[in-house]
Amino acid sequence: MKNEKFLKVAQERHFFDKHKHVLVAVSGGKDSMCLLQTLYDSRETLEINLGIVHINHGQRKASEKEEDYLKDWAHEHGIPIFIDYFQGKFSEMAARDFRYGFFKKVMKDKGYTALVTAHHADDQAETIFMRFLRGSRLRHLSGIAPVQSFGPGQLIRPFLDFRKDELEVLFYFEDESNNGTDFLRNRVRNLYLSDLTKENPKFEQALVDFGQETELLLTALKFLTKNIIVTDMQQFLVQEEAIQYFLLQDYIEKIPDLELTKAQFQAVLHILRTKANYCQHLKKNYYLIKDYRNFTIEKIVPKTDEFLENLTIKSQGLYSFGKFIFSLDQVLENADQVLFLEKNQPLAIRKRQNGDVLLLNGYHKKVNRYFIDQKIPQKERDETYIIEQNKKVYGIANIVASDLSKLLKNDTMKSTLYIKMKE
Repeated sequence: MKNEKFLKVAQERHFFDKHKHVLVAVSGGKDSMCLLQTLYDSRETLEINLGIVHINHGQRKASEKEEDYLKDWAHEHGIPIFIDYFQGKFSEMAARDFRYGFFKKVMKDKGYTALVTAHHADDQAETIFMRFLRGSRLRHLSGIAPVQSFGPGQLIRPFLDFRKDELEVLFYFEDESNNGTDFLRNRVRNLYLSDLTKENPKFEQALVDFGQETELLLTALKFLTKNIIVTDMQQFLVQEEAIQYFLLQDYIEKIPDLELTKAQFQAVLHILRTKANYCQHLKKNYYLIKDYRNFTIEKIVPKTDEFLENLTIKSQGLYSFGKFIFSLDQVLENADQVLFLEKNQPLAIRKRQNGDVLLLNGYHKKVNRYFIDQKIPQKERDETYIIEQNKKVYGIANIVASDLSKLLKNDTMKSTLYIKMKE
């Protein structure tokens, strides 16, 4: 690969326009050594300052030689180098997490805004094929992104347009483990793709093309739906079901630690299409909360004991409970609600229970039925407090007063309960 070809791609894609301090991930193998040399030769044209980051995984005899060679190379070329040593039980995933954790740390501590890796078109084909094998969704079959957010800056892969056989470098270390079949990627590279290429010599390029076309499709869909407020149920439900499917995928994709199975995703979609007012636990502490107008998926911290306990008030005073301030027979300025109760009788403030009944306009109505009629969202229902005295409901905090409370308004022998939301 000629530097002129690399520079043409880098400048057309504007890879380094926003970056002056660039960190290069180097293992010592052919791909990363070619990347290091290419960036070094192009540094003045691209106006970038380089740093090298290397992980010694300690899994091969050559690990120490690779580290020493990179130290010498960095010293000779006047480039800083940052090295760390893998710790823990080795696996592909553990090693990857360790590497990228260290890369982020160096970027943050040393002021680098870009990390550059040597992934190329062959890696792209392997990645797409591996995701097929694992049953990934379409959006993940677009392959490796050339640029993405990473740590305090960006992760850039400028070699994705080049095949491995285009990469040229004078010296590099050969990792013999790449020729084995212990890891899935090695089996994909050395067995599966090799056999399939016999059927279609351009099979790997077909995978890359598929990934690029998938990315174009998803980009077009995102553009065409950019003005839709996904969580607005009125807007969501008027869309074709296929559009709803991808809108919901986009929404969930923005919640990084919520990884729904395909069955869980379909369950969420079914709730949005069929339920009027609903709260559904998904996984971890995430809940789907849907009312008549909107839906949201949010993490809810488990309620404290204080939130679950009942409060009994036997004398006048100011009480803090849950998200409310209650004041009995002491005027509370700018109260959100005022209820009237029997004098000198204890009152209970508690969570609602099955069978709770309100007296409204001369008729008894179950509290649950009242919530339905008033279209009160499920989340608000779960957080409501019943005001009870002598086993009768006098009101629901900040929602409604019963006839029992209203009848006492002009009674000289009454208690007054002021209710205000905490700010």
